[in-house]
Amino acid sequence: MEKAFRSGLVALIGRPNAGKSTLLNRVVGEKIAAVSNKPQTTRHRIKGVVTTDKGQAVFIDTPGVHKPGHLLNRRMMAAVHDAIMSVDLVVLMRDASVSTGNGDRFVLDLVKKAERSAVLVLNKIDKIKKKADLLPLIDWYQKEYEFAAIIPVSALKGEAVDELLNEIIARLPEGAPIFADDELTDQPMRQIAAEMVREKILASTGEEIPYVTAVVPELWDESDPNITRIFCAVYVERPSQKKIIVGKGGARIREVGTKARIDIENLLGKQVFLKLFVKVVEDWRNQARDLDEMGIRE
Repeated sequence: MEKAFRSGLVALIGRPNAGKSTLLNRVVGEKIAAVSNKPQTTRHRIKGVVTTDKGQAVFIDTPGVHKPGHLLNRRMMAAVHDAIMSVDLVVLMRDASVSTGNGDRFVLDLVKKAERSAVLVLNKIDKIKKKADLLPLIDWYQKEYEFAAIIPVSALKGEAVDELLNEIIARLPEGAPIFADDELTDQPMRQIAAEMVREKILASTGEEIPYVTAVVPELWDESDPNITRIFCAVYVERPSQKKIIVGKGGARIREVGTKARIDIENLLGKQVFLKLFVKVVEDWRNQARDLDEMGIRE
């Protein structure tokens, strides 16, 4: 007898830098989420859709769980709580290459309070020389919560990711697909493009600038079938931050634009003209109106 098709919503949660966006891009097969080794890279809930012959998993990539400070952070954490309570399955991602801290316990408490079916993913096993070193960590989590499955993976290398996907789909309820087979995300292309620009800014500025940048597409022109023209505003809070992002003689902003344009062209499959300009908006992370305009809403 043929097994029934399964489909449902899956929340990816974890501390910053656990590898959630890397996993999402890996299972979807396209770069739809910004990836960075810095915290707070993901600000929007990005749905990635994976469809196999057995089922369809609709992934929600949530911001890394962190202590709320600015209004921006509080809205990000509200998105995490909302995601956990509105999905069929929670995937708790944990960087297995680092020791357990208070942040890991806080994320685990969120899962406990939600009392949802959950799969634990121990990521970054490519950084661990002896796999036996994972056993104490697995034992600790097994004693803390009854996970449906515990799977060590390397999202970066793709190790055990297919096994994880099969396990996730097997845990979803029976039902028809939520999205069409060829759909990969519900995010507008302009939002994905903006996130790609912000990813390049984070990579380029290193530790020189804190996480006070936001990228907003202000013009998206597809009137010419051969080229898409995109104008993006890069928000910062102080003139000194603008100076860092622009760079000497505009060198850094040009480098960021060039690298982001290549990613966007790969995504759209056509030529792209990308223009970036920097806006100074004092304390935008605490301004509801500015956050609303950026799509980071309540």
